[in-house]
Amino acid sequence: MIATQAKLVYQLNKYYNERCQTRKGAIAKTIREVCKVVSDVLKEVEVQEPRFISSLSEIDARYEGMEVISPNEFEVVLYLNQMGVFNFVDDGSLPGCAVLKLSDGRKRSMSLWVEFITASGYLSARKIRSRFQTLVAQAVDKCSYRDVVKMVADTSECSPVAPSSHPVARPKPSGRGEGGRFNLLSKECYSLTGKQSSAESDAWVLQFSEAENRLLMGGCRKKCLSVLKTLRDRHLELPGQPLNNYHMKTLLLYECEKHPRETDWDESCLGDRLNGILLQLISCLQCRRCPHYFLPNLDLFQGKPHSALEAAAKQTWRLAREILTNAKSLDKL
Repeated sequence: MIATQAKLVYQLNKYYNERCQTRKGAIAKTIREVCKVVSDVLKEVEVQEPRFISSLSEIDARYEGMEVISPNEFEVVLYLNQMGVFNFVDDGSLPGCAVLKLSDGRKRSMSLWVEFITASGYLSARKIRSRFQTLVAQAVDKCSYRDVVKMVADTSECSPVAPSSHPVARPKPSGRGEGGRFNLLSKECYSLTGKQSSAESDAWVLQFSEAENRLLMGGCRKKCLSVLKTLRDRHLELPGQPLNNYHMKTLLLYECEKHPRETDWDESCLGDRLNGILLQLISCLQCRRCPHYFLPNLDLFQGKPHSALEAAAKQTWRLAREILTNAKSLDKL
């Protein structure tokens, strides 16, 4: 049994050094190309609207302020300036979302964001997103990359080479895990699709990337995530888009909670942790539910076609079975 585990860990490390590092290198190259374009566009946006503050910066050959969603999709964060006059309100009525309301006694006219505040005193994510889209469209027309960048109609994204860019409210303290912060993003929320009330359209989407990344520090956690992402990109990119890399990250966070000791994340345990996550993924796909780690009432599979989830469960089972029964199969995966 120990010899079998050792073989699996050896093959996984080989897979990481060959497949995962190749993936990382390709993404890093894409990021460098994308950031040239994005920086150009965002500089123009900030000139036109100083209330939008770009957080994109290069530090030690890494770009801060950019999240990699997939090898072909990136998210760049812009912060909103002077946000101190709003209260954060999350009563649970909008899973995965919250609203920002003017502090008691404050008048709309006193706020730097007066034109984006509703009659009820809420800062409208939808109105700010609309303003930002207009500014990006104007910046794209002016920038030197206008021949290779275009706005996609009816979304908050730029493509093909410019990443999706969303204005974000300032970070605030979060709840679960080792403490940390979360951002409020102005972006379309799949959990609110089809709902038309003004409160829902004005809501902000909760994002916990800083806290998540802090929980994944140490041991083989990040190596495990890299293997999961590579397997997903190569074998679980399926019709209906049932799985994305955030699902993999979420299941890894749950695995960290199931195995809290650092010894459980020693390099020699990489195979056990990977198998546990793949089996949990199969269970979630079969139950058609994947709870968000920090917001368990939010189902990350909401809106996904059942047929796509079923197909993903079968494909994940095939992957897990191959890896479990024959570690050398990773040479072909």
